[in-house]
Amino acid sequence: MAKYYFLFNKGSTINQVICAILINLPMIAYGASIGWMSPMTLLLQSDASPAGRPLTDAEISWMAAVSYLVCVPSNFIMAFLADRIGRKYTLLITSSMLVGCWIVKLSSVSISALIVARVLVGINMGGCFVLCPTYTKEISQDSIRGFLGSMVILFHTSGNLFTYIIGDILSYNTVIWICLAIPTLHLVLFMMMPESPSYLITHGNAEEAARVVAWLRCRDEEDIEVKNELQKIRIEYEKDKQGSKFALKAVLCNNVMRRAYIIAMFVSLAREVCGAIPVLTFAGDIFYMASKGTSLVLTPNQQAMMLGAVQVAGSTLASSLVEKAGRKMLLFVTSFVSGLSMCCLASWFVARAYDVNPPAWIPIVTLCVCIFCDAAGLQPVSMVVIGEMFSFKYRGTVMASTMATAAFADFLQMLIFKPLATAIGAHVAFYFFGVVCILASLYVIIRVPETKKKSVNEIYDELKTKKEKLMEIELKKTEVY
Repeated sequence: MAKYYFLFNKGSTINQVICAILINLPMIAYGASIGWMSPMTLLLQSDASPAGRPLTDAEISWMAAVSYLVCVPSNFIMAFLADRIGRKYTLLITSSMLVGCWIVKLSSVSISALIVARVLVGINMGGCFVLCPTYTKEISQDSIRGFLGSMVILFHTSGNLFTYIIGDILSYNTVIWICLAIPTLHLVLFMMMPESPSYLITHGNAEEAARVVAWLRCRDEEDIEVKNELQKIRIEYEKDKQGSKFALKAVLCNNVMRRAYIIAMFVSLAREVCGAIPVLTFAGDIFYMASKGTSLVLTPNQQAMMLGAVQVAGSTLASSLVEKAGRKMLLFVTSFVSGLSMCCLASWFVARAYDVNPPAWIPIVTLCVCIFCDAAGLQPVSMVVIGEMFSFKYRGTVMASTMATAAFADFLQMLIFKPLATAIGAHVAFYFFGVVCILASLYVIIRVPETKKKSVNEIYDELKTKKEKLMEIELKKTEVY
Protein backbone atom coordinates (compact mmCIF):
# COMPACT_ATOMS: atom_id res chain seq x y z
CA MET A 1 0.00 0.00 0.00
CA ALA A 2 2.90 2.35 0.74
CA LYS A 3 3.75 2.90 -2.94
CA TYR A 4 0.27 2.98 -4.46
CA TYR A 5 0.47 6.77 -4.59
CA PHE A 6 2.71 6.47 -7.67
CA LEU A 7 -0.41 5.66 -9.69
CA PHE A 8 -1.57 9.27 -9.30
CA ASN A 9 -0.05 12.72 -8.99
CA LYS A 10 1.58 13.50 -5.68
CA GLY A 11 -0.94 15.06 -3.32
CA SER A 12 -3.95 13.81 -5.33
CA THR A 13 -7.20 13.27 -3.43
CA ILE A 14 -8.32 10.38 -5.65
CA ASN A 15 -7.52 7.66 -3.09
CA GLN A 16 -9.59 9.47 -0.46
CA VAL A 17 -12.49 9.71 -2.91
CA ILE A 18 -12.25 5.99 -3.80
CA CYS A 19 -12.09 5.04 -0.12
CA ALA A 20 -15.01 7.35 0.79
CA ILE A 21 -17.14 5.89 -2.03
CA LEU A 22 -16.55 2.36 -0.77
CA ILE A 23 -17.10 3.41 2.86
CA ASN A 24 -20.48 4.85 1.89
CA LEU A 25 -21.54 2.05 -0.48
CA PRO A 26 -23.51 0.45 2.40
CA MET A 27 -25.58 3.66 2.47
CA ILE A 28 -26.80 2.89 -1.07
CA ALA A 29 -27.69 -0.61 0.10
CA TYR A 30 -29.44 0.81 3.19
CA GLY A 31 -31.31 3.39 1.12
CA ALA A 32 -32.43 0.60 -1.21
CA SER A 33 -33.75 -1.40 1.76
CA ILE A 34 -35.74 1.61 3.03
CA GLY A 35 -36.96 2.54 -0.47
CA TRP A 36 -38.09 -1.07 -0.99
CA MET A 37 -41.04 -0.43 1.33
CA SER A 38 -42.68 2.08 -1.02
CA PRO A 39 -43.32 -0.02 -4.16
CA MET A 40 -43.53 -3.34 -2.33
CA THR A 41 -46.13 -2.17 0.19
CA LEU A 42 -48.61 -1.76 -2.67
CA LEU A 43 -47.83 -5.28 -3.91
CA LEU A 44 -47.88 -6.91 -0.46
CA GLN A 45 -51.29 -5.36 0.30
CA SER A 46 -52.79 -6.38 -3.03
CA ASP A 47 -54.59 -9.58 -4.00
CA ALA A 48 -51.42 -10.60 -5.88
CA SER A 49 -49.34 -10.45 -2.66
CA PRO A 50 -46.36 -12.88 -2.66
CA ALA A 51 -47.30 -13.62 0.97
CA GLY A 52 -50.44 -15.43 -0.27
CA ARG A 53 -52.76 -12.85 1.27
CA PRO A 54 -52.90 -9.04 1.47
CA LEU A 55 -50.96 -7.79 4.51
CA THR A 56 -52.83 -5.57 6.95
CA ASP A 57 -52.04 -1.93 7.70
CA ALA A 58 -50.78 -2.94 11.18
CA GLU A 59 -48.38 -5.50 9.70
CA ILE A 60 -47.03 -2.99 7.18
CA SER A 61 -46.68 -0.34 9.90
CA TRP A 62 -44.62 -2.67 12.07
CA MET A 63 -42.49 -3.66 9.10
CA ALA A 64 -41.74 0.02 8.52
CA ALA A 65 -41.28 0.98 12.18
CA VAL A 66 -39.36 -1.99 13.61
CA SER A 67 -36.14 -1.00 11.81
CA TYR A 68 -36.08 2.35 13.62
CA LEU A 69 -36.75 0.69 16.99
CA VAL A 70 -33.94 -1.85 16.52
CA CYS A 71 -31.66 0.96 15.35
CA VAL A 72 -31.70 2.48 18.89
CA PRO A 73 -29.57 -0.24 20.59
CA SER A 74 -27.79 -1.00 17.31
CA ASN A 75 -26.18 2.45 17.30
CA PHE A 76 -24.43 1.74 20.61
CA ILE A 77 -23.46 -1.82 19.67
CA MET A 78 -21.89 -0.70 16.40
CA ALA A 79 -20.09 2.21 18.09
CA PHE A 80 -18.68 -0.21 20.67
CA LEU A 81 -17.51 -2.66 17.98
CA ALA A 82 -15.99 0.14 15.92
CA ASP A 83 -13.82 1.17 18.86
CA ARG A 84 -12.89 -2.43 19.70
CA ILE A 85 -12.33 -4.27 16.42
CA GLY A 86 -11.98 -1.27 14.11
CA ARG A 87 -14.04 0.76 11.67
CA LYS A 88 -13.27 -1.52 8.72
CA TYR A 89 -14.44 -4.85 10.17
CA THR A 90 -17.48 -3.31 11.86
CA LEU A 91 -18.52 -1.82 8.50
CA LEU A 92 -18.20 -5.29 6.94
CA ILE A 93 -20.47 -6.65 9.69
CA THR A 94 -22.91 -3.85 8.84
CA SER A 95 -23.06 -4.92 5.19
CA SER A 96 -23.46 -8.58 6.17
CA MET A 97 -26.69 -7.63 7.99
CA LEU A 98 -28.23 -6.53 4.69
CA VAL A 99 -26.98 -9.65 2.95
CA GLY A 100 -28.88 -11.59 5.63
CA CYS A 101 -31.94 -9.34 5.19
CA TRP A 102 -32.31 -10.09 1.48
CA ILE A 103 -31.56 -13.80 1.93
CA VAL A 104 -34.37 -14.02 4.51
CA LYS A 105 -36.76 -12.28 2.09
CA LEU A 106 -35.79 -14.70 -0.68
CA SER A 107 -36.29 -17.67 1.66
CA SER A 108 -39.77 -16.77 2.93
CA VAL A 109 -42.58 -14.27 2.40
CA SER A 110 -44.31 -14.89 5.73
CA ILE A 111 -44.93 -11.79 7.87
CA SER A 112 -42.57 -13.12 10.58
CA ALA A 113 -39.76 -13.51 8.03
CA LEU A 114 -40.40 -10.03 6.61
CA ILE A 115 -40.25 -8.49 10.10
CA VAL A 116 -37.04 -10.41 10.91
CA ALA A 117 -35.56 -9.04 7.67
CA ARG A 118 -36.51 -5.51 8.73
CA VAL A 119 -34.85 -6.12 12.12
CA LEU A 120 -31.61 -6.81 10.22
CA VAL A 121 -32.18 -3.53 8.34
CA GLY A 122 -32.36 -1.78 11.72
CA ILE A 123 -28.97 -3.23 12.74
CA ASN A 124 -27.55 -2.12 9.40
CA MET A 125 -29.07 1.34 9.89
CA GLY A 126 -27.28 1.78 13.20
CA GLY A 127 -23.98 0.75 11.65
CA CYS A 128 -24.36 2.96 8.59
CA PHE A 129 -25.23 6.18 10.40
CA VAL A 130 -22.60 5.71 13.10
CA LEU A 131 -19.76 4.34 10.99
CA CYS A 132 -20.03 5.92 7.53
CA PRO A 133 -19.78 9.60 8.61
CA THR A 134 -17.20 8.77 11.32
CA TYR A 135 -15.00 6.62 9.06
CA THR A 136 -15.23 9.14 6.20
CA LYS A 137 -14.19 11.99 8.48
CA GLU A 138 -11.16 10.04 9.71
CA ILE A 139 -9.75 9.33 6.23
CA SER A 140 -10.41 12.83 4.82
CA GLN A 141 -8.15 15.86 4.72
CA ASP A 142 -9.66 19.14 5.91
CA SER A 143 -10.09 20.71 2.45
CA ILE A 144 -12.50 17.99 1.19
CA ARG A 145 -13.88 16.74 4.51
CA GLY A 146 -17.30 18.30 3.99
CA PHE A 147 -17.57 17.14 0.37
CA LEU A 148 -16.77 13.53 1.24
CA GLY A 149 -18.92 13.68 4.39
CA SER A 150 -21.99 14.68 2.38
CA MET A 151 -21.76 11.40 0.44
CA VAL A 152 -23.63 9.74 3.31
CA ILE A 153 -26.96 11.32 2.36
CA LEU A 154 -26.26 11.40 -1.40
CA PHE A 155 -25.77 7.63 -1.40
CA HIS A 156 -28.74 7.09 0.93
CA THR A 157 -31.12 9.06 -1.33
CA SER A 158 -29.69 7.41 -4.46
CA GLY A 159 -30.46 4.02 -2.94
CA ASN A 160 -34.02 5.14 -2.23
CA LEU A 161 -34.57 6.34 -5.79
CA PHE A 162 -32.98 3.17 -7.20
CA THR A 163 -35.53 0.86 -5.56
CA TYR A 164 -38.42 3.23 -6.31
CA ILE A 165 -37.58 2.75 -9.99
CA ILE A 166 -36.74 -0.97 -10.13
CA GLY A 167 -39.63 -1.75 -7.77
CA ASP A 168 -42.03 -0.25 -10.31
CA ILE A 169 -40.72 -2.16 -13.34
CA LEU A 170 -39.30 -5.47 -12.05
CA SER A 171 -40.75 -8.51 -10.28
CA TYR A 172 -40.65 -9.04 -6.50
CA ASN A 173 -37.82 -11.61 -6.51
CA THR A 174 -35.78 -9.81 -9.17
CA VAL A 175 -35.74 -6.65 -7.05
CA ILE A 176 -34.51 -8.65 -4.04
CA TRP A 177 -31.71 -10.32 -6.04
CA ILE A 178 -30.50 -6.93 -7.29
CA CYS A 179 -30.63 -5.47 -3.78
CA LEU A 180 -28.71 -8.50 -2.46
CA ALA A 181 -25.93 -7.86 -4.99
CA ILE A 182 -25.09 -4.38 -3.58
CA PRO A 183 -23.98 -5.34 -0.03
CA THR A 184 -22.37 -8.52 -1.39
CA LEU A 185 -20.28 -6.40 -3.77
CA HIS A 186 -19.29 -4.15 -0.86
CA LEU A 187 -18.12 -7.13 1.22
CA VAL A 188 -15.78 -8.14 -1.62
CA LEU A 189 -14.45 -4.69 -2.57
CA PHE A 190 -14.01 -3.23 0.89
CA MET A 191 -11.54 -5.92 1.96
CA MET A 192 -8.96 -3.96 -0.07
CA MET A 193 -9.53 -0.71 1.83
CA PRO A 194 -7.42 0.46 4.80
CA GLU A 195 -8.38 0.86 8.43
CA SER A 196 -8.91 4.36 9.82
CA PRO A 197 -5.56 6.07 10.68
CA SER A 198 -7.05 7.33 13.96
CA TYR A 199 -7.97 3.78 15.00
CA LEU A 200 -4.50 2.50 14.10
CA ILE A 201 -2.76 5.23 16.13
CA THR A 202 -4.95 4.67 19.19
CA HIS A 203 -4.23 0.93 19.05
CA GLY A 204 -0.45 1.31 18.83
CA ASN A 205 0.02 0.59 15.12
CA ALA A 206 1.86 3.77 14.10
CA GLU A 207 3.73 2.20 11.18
CA GLU A 208 0.54 1.00 9.49
CA ALA A 209 -1.09 4.38 10.20
CA ALA A 210 1.80 6.11 8.37
CA ARG A 211 1.35 3.82 5.37
CA VAL A 212 -2.41 4.43 5.31
CA VAL A 213 -2.08 8.23 5.52
CA ALA A 214 0.61 8.17 2.80
CA TRP A 215 -1.69 6.15 0.52
CA LEU A 216 -4.74 8.32 1.23
CA ARG A 217 -2.79 11.55 0.55
CA CYS A 218 -0.81 10.09 -2.40
CA ARG A 219 2.46 11.04 -0.72
CA ASP A 220 5.60 9.36 0.59
CA GLU A 221 5.60 8.16 4.19
CA GLU A 222 8.44 10.60 4.94
CA ASP A 223 6.54 13.58 3.49
CA ILE A 224 6.22 16.45 5.98
CA GLU A 225 2.44 16.67 5.45
CA VAL A 226 2.02 12.99 6.29
CA LYS A 227 4.11 13.41 9.43
CA ASN A 228 2.16 16.53 10.46
CA GLU A 229 -1.15 14.73 10.04
CA LEU A 230 0.03 11.77 12.09
CA GLN A 231 1.24 14.17 14.76
CA LYS A 232 -2.19 15.83 14.91
CA ILE A 233 -3.79 12.41 15.46
CA ARG A 234 -1.27 11.59 18.21
CA ILE A 235 -1.89 14.91 19.99
CA GLU A 236 -5.65 14.30 19.81
CA TYR A 237 -5.14 10.79 21.20
CA GLU A 238 -2.89 11.95 24.07
CA LYS A 239 -5.43 14.61 25.02
CA ASP A 240 -8.25 12.04 24.96
CA LYS A 241 -6.35 9.75 27.36
CA GLN A 242 -6.54 12.44 30.05
CA GLY A 243 -10.35 12.23 30.20
CA SER A 244 -12.62 9.64 31.79
CA LYS A 245 -12.60 6.09 30.41
CA PHE A 246 -16.37 6.44 29.99
CA ALA A 247 -16.69 8.56 26.86
CA LEU A 248 -20.20 9.92 27.44
CA LYS A 249 -19.39 10.75 31.08
CA ALA A 250 -16.28 12.64 29.96
CA VAL A 251 -18.33 14.58 27.41
CA LEU A 252 -21.01 15.57 29.93
CA CYS A 253 -18.49 16.50 32.65
CA ASN A 254 -16.52 18.85 30.41
CA ASN A 255 -18.24 22.25 29.97
CA VAL A 256 -17.10 22.81 26.37
CA MET A 257 -17.75 19.25 25.18
CA ARG A 258 -21.14 19.30 26.90
CA ARG A 259 -22.08 22.38 24.85
CA ALA A 260 -20.91 20.60 21.70
CA TYR A 261 -22.96 17.53 22.67
CA ILE A 262 -26.11 19.62 23.25
CA ILE A 263 -25.61 21.16 19.79
CA ALA A 264 -25.12 17.69 18.29
CA MET A 265 -28.29 16.37 19.94
CA PHE A 266 -30.32 19.42 18.91
CA VAL A 267 -29.33 19.31 15.22
CA SER A 268 -29.97 15.53 15.17
CA LEU A 269 -33.50 15.92 16.51
CA ALA A 270 -34.21 18.93 14.29
CA ARG A 271 -33.09 16.85 11.31
CA GLU A 272 -35.55 14.06 12.14
CA VAL A 273 -38.50 16.21 13.28
CA CYS A 274 -38.44 18.52 10.27
CA GLY A 275 -41.36 16.64 8.67
CA ALA A 276 -39.40 14.73 6.01
CA ILE A 277 -40.13 11.26 7.43
CA PRO A 278 -43.94 11.60 7.52
CA VAL A 279 -43.87 13.52 4.24
CA LEU A 280 -42.13 10.63 2.50
CA THR A 281 -44.37 8.08 4.24
CA PHE A 282 -47.73 9.78 3.63
CA ALA A 283 -47.03 11.66 0.40
CA GLY A 284 -49.54 9.48 -1.44
CA ASP A 285 -52.46 10.78 0.64
CA ILE A 286 -51.41 14.40 0.15
CA PHE A 287 -50.91 13.99 -3.59
CA TYR A 288 -54.28 12.26 -3.83
CA MET A 289 -56.03 15.18 -2.13
CA ALA A 290 -54.16 17.67 -4.30
CA SER A 291 -55.15 15.89 -7.51
CA LYS A 292 -58.91 15.95 -6.80
CA GLY A 293 -60.74 17.96 -9.43
CA THR A 294 -57.60 18.55 -11.50
CA SER A 295 -55.83 16.84 -14.36
CA LEU A 296 -52.84 16.19 -12.09
CA VAL A 297 -52.84 12.45 -11.50
CA LEU A 298 -49.77 10.53 -10.40
CA THR A 299 -49.58 6.91 -9.36
CA PRO A 300 -48.14 6.23 -5.88
CA ASN A 301 -44.90 4.89 -7.39
CA GLN A 302 -44.58 7.94 -9.64
CA GLN A 303 -45.00 10.15 -6.59
CA ALA A 304 -42.28 8.24 -4.77
CA MET A 305 -39.98 8.48 -7.77
CA MET A 306 -40.51 12.23 -8.03
CA LEU A 307 -39.72 12.79 -4.36
CA GLY A 308 -36.76 10.40 -4.66
CA ALA A 309 -35.40 12.42 -7.58
CA VAL A 310 -35.80 15.63 -5.56
CA GLN A 311 -33.89 13.99 -2.68
CA VAL A 312 -31.01 13.02 -4.95
CA ALA A 313 -30.92 16.52 -6.46
CA GLY A 314 -30.78 18.07 -2.99
CA SER A 315 -28.03 15.77 -1.72
CA THR A 316 -26.03 16.34 -4.93
CA LEU A 317 -26.24 20.10 -4.40
CA ALA A 318 -25.14 19.63 -0.78
CA SER A 319 -21.93 17.87 -1.85
CA SER A 320 -20.95 20.88 -3.98
CA LEU A 321 -22.11 23.62 -1.59
CA VAL A 322 -20.96 22.32 1.79
CA GLU A 323 -17.33 23.41 1.21
CA LYS A 324 -18.24 26.69 -0.50
CA ALA A 325 -21.13 28.01 1.58
CA GLY A 326 -19.94 26.56 4.88
CA ARG A 327 -21.81 24.29 7.28
CA LYS A 328 -23.56 26.95 9.34
CA MET A 329 -25.09 28.98 6.52
CA LEU A 330 -26.27 25.91 4.59
CA LEU A 331 -27.85 24.44 7.73
CA PHE A 332 -29.57 27.75 8.54
CA VAL A 333 -30.99 28.34 5.05
CA THR A 334 -32.31 24.80 4.58
CA SER A 335 -33.86 24.73 8.07
CA PHE A 336 -35.58 28.09 7.57
CA VAL A 337 -36.87 27.36 4.06
CA SER A 338 -38.08 23.92 5.15
CA GLY A 339 -39.99 25.57 8.03
CA LEU A 340 -41.66 28.04 5.69
CA SER A 341 -42.67 25.24 3.31
CA MET A 342 -44.24 23.22 6.16
CA CYS A 343 -46.20 26.27 7.37
CA CYS A 344 -47.36 26.91 3.80
CA LEU A 345 -48.54 23.30 3.49
CA ALA A 346 -50.37 23.56 6.83
CA SER A 347 -52.07 26.75 5.66
CA TRP A 348 -53.21 24.95 2.50
CA PHE A 349 -54.97 22.36 4.67
CA VAL A 350 -56.61 25.13 6.74
CA ALA A 351 -57.84 26.86 3.58
CA ARG A 352 -59.34 23.62 2.29
CA ALA A 353 -61.08 23.06 5.64
CA TYR A 354 -62.82 26.44 5.21
CA ASP A 355 -63.97 25.55 1.66
CA VAL A 356 -61.40 27.81 0.04
CA ASN A 357 -59.87 26.28 -3.08
CA PRO A 358 -56.15 27.15 -3.08
CA PRO A 359 -54.07 25.97 -6.06
CA ALA A 360 -53.61 22.18 -6.18
CA TRP A 361 -49.91 22.56 -6.97
CA ILE A 362 -49.10 24.04 -3.53
CA PRO A 363 -48.82 20.69 -1.69
CA ILE A 364 -46.64 19.28 -4.45
CA VAL A 365 -44.26 22.26 -4.41
CA THR A 366 -44.09 22.45 -0.61
CA LEU A 367 -43.45 18.71 -0.32
CA CYS A 368 -40.66 18.91 -2.87
CA VAL A 369 -39.12 21.95 -1.15
CA CYS A 370 -39.19 20.18 2.22
CA ILE A 371 -37.58 17.03 0.84
CA PHE A 372 -35.03 19.05 -1.14
CA CYS A 373 -34.01 21.08 1.94
CA ASP A 374 -33.79 17.95 4.05
CA ALA A 375 -31.43 16.29 1.55
CA ALA A 376 -29.46 19.46 0.72
CA GLY A 377 -28.75 20.63 4.25
CA LEU A 378 -30.53 19.20 7.28
CA GLN A 379 -29.42 15.59 6.74
CA PRO A 380 -25.85 15.82 5.39
CA VAL A 381 -24.66 18.99 7.14
CA SER A 382 -25.86 17.90 10.59
CA MET A 383 -23.87 14.67 10.27
CA VAL A 384 -20.77 16.45 9.02
CA VAL A 385 -20.94 18.95 11.90
CA ILE A 386 -21.37 16.24 14.56
CA GLY A 387 -18.40 14.29 13.19
CA GLU A 388 -16.22 17.40 13.16
CA MET A 389 -17.00 18.54 16.71
CA PHE A 390 -15.54 15.50 18.50
CA SER A 391 -12.20 13.71 18.60
CA PHE A 392 -11.69 10.00 17.93
CA LYS A 393 -12.39 8.84 21.48
CA TYR A 394 -15.81 10.50 21.66
CA ARG A 395 -16.90 10.56 18.00
CA GLY A 396 -18.46 7.08 17.89
CA THR A 397 -20.22 7.41 21.25
CA VAL A 398 -21.68 10.83 20.42
CA MET A 399 -22.78 9.69 16.97
CA ALA A 400 -24.39 6.59 18.51
CA SER A 401 -26.31 8.45 21.23
CA THR A 402 -27.56 11.20 18.90
CA MET A 403 -28.55 8.69 16.23
CA ALA A 404 -30.30 6.47 18.80
CA THR A 405 -32.38 9.42 19.97
CA ALA A 406 -33.15 10.37 16.38
CA ALA A 407 -34.10 6.78 15.50
CA PHE A 408 -36.51 6.60 18.44
CA ALA A 409 -38.10 9.88 17.28
CA ASP A 410 -38.50 8.33 13.81
CA PHE A 411 -40.06 5.19 15.31
CA LEU A 412 -42.66 7.29 17.13
CA GLN A 413 -43.43 9.31 13.99
CA MET A 414 -43.90 6.17 11.91
CA LEU A 415 -46.34 4.70 14.42
CA ILE A 416 -48.41 7.69 15.56
CA PHE A 417 -48.22 10.45 12.95
CA LYS A 418 -51.14 9.30 10.82
CA PRO A 419 -53.59 8.64 13.73
CA LEU A 420 -52.69 11.98 15.32
CA ALA A 421 -53.04 13.84 12.04
CA THR A 422 -56.48 12.24 11.58
CA ALA A 423 -57.56 13.09 15.13
CA ILE A 424 -56.32 16.69 15.41
CA GLY A 425 -55.92 17.66 11.77
CA ALA A 426 -52.98 17.46 9.36
CA HIS A 427 -52.53 21.26 9.51
CA VAL A 428 -51.62 21.12 13.23
CA ALA A 429 -48.95 18.49 12.56
CA PHE A 430 -47.41 20.46 9.70
CA TYR A 431 -47.47 23.71 11.65
CA PHE A 432 -45.58 21.85 14.38
CA PHE A 433 -42.93 20.71 11.89
CA GLY A 434 -42.70 24.22 10.48
CA VAL A 435 -42.17 25.79 13.90
CA VAL A 436 -39.52 23.18 14.77
CA CYS A 437 -37.59 24.01 11.59
CA ILE A 438 -37.78 27.78 12.08
CA LEU A 439 -36.67 27.49 15.72
CA ALA A 440 -33.87 25.20 14.58
CA SER A 441 -32.68 27.81 12.07
CA LEU A 442 -32.55 30.44 14.84
CA TYR A 443 -30.63 28.04 17.08
CA VAL A 444 -28.13 27.41 14.28
CA ILE A 445 -27.42 31.15 13.94
CA ILE A 446 -27.06 31.68 17.69
CA ARG A 447 -25.34 28.52 18.94
CA VAL A 448 -23.88 26.32 16.18
CA PRO A 449 -20.23 27.11 15.34
CA GLU A 450 -18.82 27.10 11.82
CA THR A 451 -16.74 23.91 11.60
CA LYS A 452 -15.49 24.23 8.02
CA LYS A 453 -11.75 23.38 7.79
CA LYS A 454 -11.35 23.69 11.57
CA SER A 455 -9.72 21.29 14.00
CA VAL A 456 -11.56 20.06 17.09
CA ASN A 457 -9.52 22.44 19.28
CA GLU A 458 -10.37 25.44 17.07
CA ILE A 459 -14.07 24.54 17.26
CA TYR A 460 -13.89 24.23 21.05
CA ASP A 461 -12.19 27.63 21.29
CA GLU A 462 -15.30 29.07 19.64
CA LEU A 463 -17.55 27.33 22.15
CA LYS A 464 -15.69 28.64 25.20
CA THR A 465 -17.17 31.51 27.19
CA LYS A 466 -15.22 34.75 27.70
CA LYS A 467 -14.61 33.74 31.32
CA GLU A 468 -13.13 30.39 30.28
CA LYS A 469 -10.87 32.07 27.73
CA LEU A 470 -9.60 34.56 30.34
CA MET A 471 -8.95 31.74 32.83
CA GLU A 472 -7.00 29.87 30.17
CA ILE A 473 -4.85 32.93 29.47
CA GLU A 474 -4.16 33.41 33.17
CA LEU A 475 -3.24 29.74 33.52
CA LYS A 476 -0.73 29.98 30.67
CA LYS A 477 0.84 33.08 32.28
CA THR A 478 1.19 31.20 35.55
CA GLU A 479 2.87 28.29 33.78
CA VAL A 480 5.37 30.66 32.13
CA TYR A 481 6.42 32.14 35.46
